[in-house]
Amino acid sequence: MKQQVFNLRNLTCAIFSTLAVTSFNTQAAVSEEEAHLLGNTLTPIGAEKAGNADGSIPSWEGGLTTVIEKGQNPFSDEKPLYVITNANKDQYKDLLSPGQIALFNKYSDTYSMPVYQSHRTAALPQKIYDKAKANALTATVKNGAAANFDEAVPFPIPKTGEEVVWNHLLRYRGGTASRDIMQAAVQSNGDYTPVKMSDEFIFPWYMKGGFDPKKDENILFYFKQQIKSPARLTGTTLLVHETLDQISQPRLAWIYNSGQRRVRRAPQVAYDGPGTAADGLRTSDNYDMFNGATDRYDWKLVGKKELLIPYNSFEFSSVKYDDLIQAGHVNPEHTRYEKHRVWVVEATLKEGERHIYAKRTLFVDEDTWQISVVDHYDGRGEIWRVAEAHALQYTSATVPWSAGEIIHDLQSGRYIAMGLTNEEKPVNFEFQASHKDYTPSALRRNAKR
Repeated sequence: MKQQVFNLRNLTCAIFSTLAVTSFNTQAAVSEEEAHLLGNTLTPIGAEKAGNADGSIPSWEGGLTTVIEKGQNPFSDEKPLYVITNANKDQYKDLLSPGQIALFNKYSDTYSMPVYQSHRTAALPQKIYDKAKANALTATVKNGAAANFDEAVPFPIPKTGEEVVWNHLLRYRGGTASRDIMQAAVQSNGDYTPVKMSDEFIFPWYMKGGFDPKKDENILFYFKQQIKSPARLTGTTLLVHETLDQISQPRLAWIYNSGQRRVRRAPQVAYDGPGTAADGLRTSDNYDMFNGATDRYDWKLVGKKELLIPYNSFEFSSVKYDDLIQAGHVNPEHTRYEKHRVWVVEATLKEGERHIYAKRTLFVDEDTWQISVVDHYDGRGEIWRVAEAHALQYTSATVPWSAGEIIHDLQSGRYIAMGLTNEEKPVNFEFQASHKDYTPSALRRNAKR
């Protein structure tokens, strides 16, 4: 049964768009004939079901559904098909992003990519497949925001770059998640201070008591993040009400500062505002590869291509932090790259808008809608930062997500590793919360405990 959350929201969006039709661009949904491809020649969320011509990308057969416990690697017996180094990278340049090539040039003596047999392990719950097919017939972009969709994957057959980005923003990551994570801003010599955090998110229709039309209208999800260590940062807590239409209602954010012992609004937690405890190595909208409002960029859909991307990162997620983190980049011995098809989207900063990244090129995994690689360019047109999400299928909850994100700063020779859970307890995808847990007063109470 379709949930009321989007019926109510869609009604509001429809009325708003009708009143503003001369001002805002509206993109139409696909035809019934196109939507019929989902589950046939396309996977239920829009990837090409067939493999590629030479078989190096296999067909999708439903993904990995056998439960794999934390620390286990179902592909531990496999060996790399080949290893790319700076010496042979030109042989594989068509399968690499410009940013990935720049990493070989920057770290010519130490950087490598072990490339393994590709496995299309992405699997989602049946309800998400059903909703994606329905969304294909109804979803639109209005006022820069996705509208007229139910829960996840609004555009399984995208026509524009902005629709691809909304598929990433609205991809299924479980309805709720709570986790302990480690973040490391790694200096050029390999030194780092681990920052331990707990974070959680919950989409409003998974709240205790369900969706509340008075509180949840235009809310995409609620997010909370608290720093556990080091001592100088302990207790600092971020609360976010992530809005869907951030043009008419910008993201709502509050920070509890443990030193000042007060809650204050945090409008800087957006766009190129500084990331939490990131030592200047990422922006707010770098988190989750890209997040937040889309209005400062023009989004061009370039098309699809085959790319070597971090995938099935079971080993990456299980080794000790000190074994993974080293100078310049993470230890290549614990990474795994596979050939997959990706959507390519170019984001160019609009004239008159401000952001430290003048251009971003996004490479989006067709099987999950998760951004896999992003090349970030500065105002001179030079590649500045290269981000990679090390993909992982969380089989216990049927959730494709990542085992961590790495953002390399080519100019400083530093990088930041985010969202690592290697030495932490398993992610809890059955986390429950209510609206009262995501108020500024609750933030204050929680931080003082």
